[in-house]
Amino acid sequence: MKYSEDQLRVVIDTIPTQAWSCSADGSAEFCNRRWLDYTGLSAEEALGWSWKVAIHPDDLPHMLEIFNEALNSGERWEVEARLRRFDGEFRWFLFRASPLRDESGKVDKWYGTNTDLEDWKRAEDALRESEQRLRLIVDSIPGLIRTMTAAGEVEVVSRQILEYFGKTLEELKGSGATEAVHPDDVLRVTAAWTRSVETGQPFDIEHRICRADGVYRWFQSRGLPLRDAEGRIVRWYNLLTDIDERKKAEERLQRSEADLLEAQRLSHTGSWKHNLLSGEVTVSPEVFRIRGIQPDDDAARAEFFFERIHPEDRIAVKQIYERAQIQKLDYEADYRIVLPDGTIKHLHTIGHPVLNESGDLVEFVGTAMDVTEQRQARARLEKAFEEIKHLKDRLHDENLALREHIDQALMFEEIVGSSPALQTVLSNIVRVAPTNSTVLITGETGTGKELIARAIHKHSKRSSHAFISVNCASIPASLIASELFGHEKGAFSGAVQQRRGRFELAHAGTIFLDEIGELPAETQIALLRVLQERQFERVGGSRVIPVDVRVIAATNRDLSAAIATGTFRTDLFYRLNVFPIEVPALRQRKEDIPILVEYFVKRFAENMGKQIRKIDKKTLELFQAYHWPGNIRELQNLIERSVILCSGDTFWIDEAWLSTQEQPQSELSGPLTDTLQNQEKKTIEAALAESKGKVAGSNGAAARLGISRTTLISKIKQLGINLEEISEPQAVASVPISANPILLAPPQSGTSHDPASSKSSAPDSHAARVCTLAEAEREHISEVLQMTNGLIAGRGGAAEVLGLPPSTLRNRMKKLGIKSKQLS
Repeated sequence: MKYSEDQLRVVIDTIPTQAWSCSADGSAEFCNRRWLDYTGLSAEEALGWSWKVAIHPDDLPHMLEIFNEALNSGERWEVEARLRRFDGEFRWFLFRASPLRDESGKVDKWYGTNTDLEDWKRAEDALRESEQRLRLIVDSIPGLIRTMTAAGEVEVVSRQILEYFGKTLEELKGSGATEAVHPDDVLRVTAAWTRSVETGQPFDIEHRICRADGVYRWFQSRGLPLRDAEGRIVRWYNLLTDIDERKKAEERLQRSEADLLEAQRLSHTGSWKHNLLSGEVTVSPEVFRIRGIQPDDDAARAEFFFERIHPEDRIAVKQIYERAQIQKLDYEADYRIVLPDGTIKHLHTIGHPVLNESGDLVEFVGTAMDVTEQRQARARLEKAFEEIKHLKDRLHDENLALREHIDQALMFEEIVGSSPALQTVLSNIVRVAPTNSTVLITGETGTGKELIARAIHKHSKRSSHAFISVNCASIPASLIASELFGHEKGAFSGAVQQRRGRFELAHAGTIFLDEIGELPAETQIALLRVLQERQFERVGGSRVIPVDVRVIAATNRDLSAAIATGTFRTDLFYRLNVFPIEVPALRQRKEDIPILVEYFVKRFAENMGKQIRKIDKKTLELFQAYHWPGNIRELQNLIERSVILCSGDTFWIDEAWLSTQEQPQSELSGPLTDTLQNQEKKTIEAALAESKGKVAGSNGAAARLGISRTTLISKIKQLGINLEEISEPQAVASVPISANPILLAPPQSGTSHDPASSKSSAPDSHAARVCTLAEAEREHISEVLQMTNGLIAGRGGAAEVLGLPPSTLRNRMKKLGIKSKQLS
């Protein structure tokens, strides 16, 4: 028996559905493994009425109502409700249950199954949406659409029909078939409809229909039959296209024929038609005037017109016309004609082939314009043109060298220079721009990385689409994901409406992620998914959004160092580093400095309305000797400042402007190269040594550091400090002050130096020499900022020295009350 029960349980757990049973009162007794695996509940958590937690709150009341009715009636029941999956997602299921009765007919147990309806529900929603879209499409068609029975009775109409006739569908069904047709068109429409119904052929007729305001408009009515499997017509589909404007245009065209003849006379242009089958030529009155044709002349044949062509042009014109007939192409020729009185005229003739339905050429139609006056005027201008050409060639020769110089200097928009280092970058741009590969641009701050990115985009196949630039360092870490990927309404506090992210805005174009090294870790994961799968989800949303965007990233940080410190993901680095481009620093391309100076001086002088014609030679020498830590941005700012101050026509700079900025960042040394974490560890170890390993109490390390006991214990574990290896206070006191910033200078003014006083406070003498953790951190950060001249981000900045992201360093500075502008 035990074996049979085990076998039965295996079968129930194996069947591809969720199965369960409950007692006569409805409390659950058993749920198979598939039910438990789906809901994530244990067997104990599903017993009794605890299974209700897995039902969607909106569906539970109705489900319990059906269940209780079945418990009272003893009849089988079924209900649709949403069941929560182990990951929190709800899916639609069909819950069915049947009673098991004992010999007396009383319900002993209930057995039930759950069938997944989610796909069916979605298909049902999709069908409903498809019907709505189809209805919208029909209502959007610029025409009147209706369906009729085989007998011509109206079934369904589009919104435009209701609006045109100003009636409801019921009113249209009750009206006569030709009630709105113009009285003059009723017989034609009735005959066409009767013929189509009898023969089953489509009908197509033009007639007028009365609008709701009583105005008749012309429509083209087209109808197609729908047949069943046996070929019988079961329905007619009818489209009424408004052609009222076309009809009016035809009337206007007829009225304009006289105007056309007058226009031909004024423009000295005649029209002609040559029927190739009959050989007949038909011309407008203006052709008679141009060619001097008399009423008794036989001008109905093509030979008549060829005979009046100048002998020197006749053969060439005939060959052109015959070739056009063979190739069925447009015909155009300029030639001379000789009138009976000997007058020579110049004509410009254009012909167009007309083909029949079989593609055979049947006639040529065209125009003949008298261009004699134009030819005479052209002859008078030729001499002037020759002189202009001579002057143009001379100007071209004089400017050739200048244009070549500009072409070499200005290779890509505002990327100025011709040095080998820059040429390598431009060559890489040319190679990678036509592709869709991801590009990682590295280089110091101020080297023009965004210009490189824009040049890649402009020379790519995506240049007609958006170029979206995002500075990752300027956006708070809490908002960067929303900025890049967008957010749904209510995704977080302040998200009052749905917002598209930068990746959506850059679809089919290019997105430029500047300062990519400043991305928070969680955003790096999301970006990695976009690069791998080309899709993402908005913040607060669950819908997967596909995106086609090229990613160009840039940074002035050493990403390898960031990977080593754990602040940048290795997999993301390899995804970005498909095609690296290193932008050289200005000191590596000093041969471009003269060209850059000329470029910026000219641009700023024009913007400020100044005339600067010369550049001071000493200024160029200073620029060549300077190491440019701020690169092109620094050069641009110096030139702008100088142009503002220049009062003459010579550009110059004050040498002091350069000297005040010469502070090589590579000279950082000593304890300041320690990361903030290492400095914090030294501070805590020194405080523990001063307190002889004691953590709590008034003389403990926590009190000396100005933090709570639990915080200190947490930091000891985090930093891996071994309390047993903490040295005596004397050992710590021997460490040089430059290597241990937690030790303070001599006591502050006002502190008693009385021996007796010192003796009475001996237990706390060491505590007076140890600063709090916050003070030590503030002092260390301040010293690093002084050594970097207040530079926080970028290569050689305080954040890099301390081993922190710039955003984290700024938050610590704000918390500790450190302002970079206060640093000397």
